[in-house]
Amino acid sequence: MQTDAVLLRGPRDLALSRVALKDPGPDDLVVDIRHSGISTGTEKLFWSGDMPPFPGMGYPLVPGYEAAGEVVEAGPNTGYAPGDHVFVPGANCYDGAFGLFGGAAARIVTDQTRVTRIDPGHGAEGALLALAATARHAMAGLDKAVPDLIVGHGVLGRLLARLTIAAGAAPPTVWEIDADRAQGAEGYAVIHPDDDPRRDYRAIYDASGNGALLNDLVGRIAKGGEIVLAGFYTAPLQFAFPPAFMKEARFRIAAEWAREDLTATRALVENGALRLDGLITHQAKAGNAATAYRTAFEDPACLKMILNWESPS
Repeated sequence: MQTDAVLLRGPRDLALSRVALKDPGPDDLVVDIRHSGISTGTEKLFWSGDMPPFPGMGYPLVPGYEAAGEVVEAGPNTGYAPGDHVFVPGANCYDGAFGLFGGAAARIVTDQTRVTRIDPGHGAEGALLALAATARHAMAGLDKAVPDLIVGHGVLGRLLARLTIAAGAAPPTVWEIDADRAQGAEGYAVIHPDDDPRRDYRAIYDASGNGALLNDLVGRIAKGGEIVLAGFYTAPLQFAFPPAFMKEARFRIAAEWAREDLTATRALVENGALRLDGLITHQAKAGNAATAYRTAFEDPACLKMILNWESPS
């Protein structure tokens, strides 16, 4: 089989290309992708060439780990059937291209253990499940405090705020320096950090990826407070030790979601406890991928760009 896929041949060299797919086995699904999201974190670093050495990295590569589509072929060991709608967190199914993420394609082949059934009524919002699971992973588990301050009002910051409220906790404060991005809050306050006098936050979640903020964040926590690094940081992180020492500061790194996060997040979405609406600001046909990726990475008004594969050109 062959398919159309977004192919990143090198930094800033991206186009829709024809690529070959590996043959499916008895444990595999063939999925026609309907929508795929563009990550402004890790994918942007691959696109710009700023990603540090990363396992499985290489060019050419097919990006995309936020995708939703329909099963068109199901192996006998999968338990799925054609017509099932699934969330796909990427695929490594290409001949001649790395599938480090691999979800930005019209058709993919993947092991059934990687996908998750979703309601087809979610439409393009079904592709947001990975980001929602990432936010849930940062917060869930023993001895983890929900955020009372979130830094950054992008999609991840909004999801963290929504999950905090869904958990029954007090609405968090959210910092945002861009006036346009400060809009759209529901049930919580978004303020400029210069307008925030507080110095007693118990748990600060940084969703900005800006490591230069660490010293300021240390000054904002209560003694024994925690700073959760929920973004992706390319430069070495550093902070002044004496203030952190006086605060007995704790730092925690939130990695990517696990399977149980995806399952729990899907349940939250389907029972109405977590909403995914209002997060997609831009959509483009897959045939316009080069422009869409540039917009996603360079236009601050773009919270989330979705590629539409149903009518790719």
